[in-house]
Amino acid sequence: MVNFNLILRNKNFLFLWIGQIISQLGDRIDQMALIAFISLRFPRSPLAVAKILSFTIIPVFLIGPVAGVYVDRWDRRRTMYICDFIRAGLVFTIPFFLFYRQNLFFIYTIVFLIFCIGRFFVLAKYSIIPKLVRNEELLLANSLVNVTGMIAAITGFGVGGVIVEWVGAKNGFYIDALSFFISALLIFLIGINSRQKTVFRTESIKEVTKVGKEIVESIGKSVITEIKEGIIYFFKQREIRFIAAILFLLWSALGSVYTVLIVFVQESLRSTTKDLGLLIMFLGIGLFLGSLIYGRFGGKFSQYKTIFSSLIAGGLMLIIFALGLRYNPNFIFAAILAFLFGLSVSPIMVASNTLIHNISEDKMMGKTFSSLEMVIHLGFLLFMFISSFLTEQVSKVLVLIIVGMFFSLLGLLNLIFHRKIPWLS
Repeated sequence: MVNFNLILRNKNFLFLWIGQIISQLGDRIDQMALIAFISLRFPRSPLAVAKILSFTIIPVFLIGPVAGVYVDRWDRRRTMYICDFIRAGLVFTIPFFLFYRQNLFFIYTIVFLIFCIGRFFVLAKYSIIPKLVRNEELLLANSLVNVTGMIAAITGFGVGGVIVEWVGAKNGFYIDALSFFISALLIFLIGINSRQKTVFRTESIKEVTKVGKEIVESIGKSVITEIKEGIIYFFKQREIRFIAAILFLLWSALGSVYTVLIVFVQESLRSTTKDLGLLIMFLGIGLFLGSLIYGRFGGKFSQYKTIFSSLIAGGLMLIIFALGLRYNPNFIFAAILAFLFGLSVSPIMVASNTLIHNISEDKMMGKTFSSLEMVIHLGFLLFMFISSFLTEQVSKVLVLIIVGMFFSLLGLLNLIFHRKIPWLS
């Protein structure tokens, strides 16, 4: 039986995994710095948080389709480390625009560019995993990659809230830039033998030059044709369509609660970043343990049924969290509920990514994940703004309860009627 130790002995996968832990750790500190800045300038405004978040999501639609094409053309490892080097430079410039200019146009632009480049990185990361591990290790590998984000949430969000209050938001961005740089170095080492390591600087220059030439040469090819092929392939695969529909609804629900939940926690616990960061830390612990448990034992169960069951449990926990914090604004109580919510929903993305890897052809992997990300982020962005406007008219608690009921109902209906869907039986 495949276990975690066996996969982590794989040097190439280990470099990818550790690199992501480091970069996402810094990224979470960066997010806490942004939340602190926005909360200071626009107190208790879900709409203000939604605006800055929208610039992290719009690249999915503008750059995602093109990124999916080029990720399938380029060397995926090279794409990843060059993206991280560029992102390190951009994040490093954020404090100069955020703290020394009144106009937020520049910060919105930098955040937009960072996430445009991130589209290439994310799709390359998803697509490279099957090349680093064997087929029987895919479920466990996806679980560990998912755990990367969970570890970052545990340490980054939790400690990040304290760090931002301690060293200031400006230094939080510098830490994030350093984390991207370290991640780039680790990813560069994937597949590099000892002789090649001695010519690190020479090869890195040649690699960057080669990528530049490939970009210029690829412009002349029919990118639009490949985008169309990717979309056609995406919609022709019934299993992929079904996964996309479930994830669209899931991310729509997440978009509905994201900004509302941030402000709800700030109001209930009367803290800007510290308690919010620590709560997300407990959520991360639940996600981390749930991903490990599912990665270890999930192969025994239907991945579709696992997704549906997690939706039911996650919806119920969201309702309990909203009502519990409303009538008992106690941090310890809220932390326990956040942990249980993370434990409940953790298998969803692990199971979904594993299904896509098993279904999609390798040459279409980047375009498939690109199309999937467009679908789910459309739901997130749309409902994030809808809920932000709604909270001006209705209670935040009511919004959270409605979304929780939607989660549970969606999972329950699919769990009951899954036998009528041929590929789920």
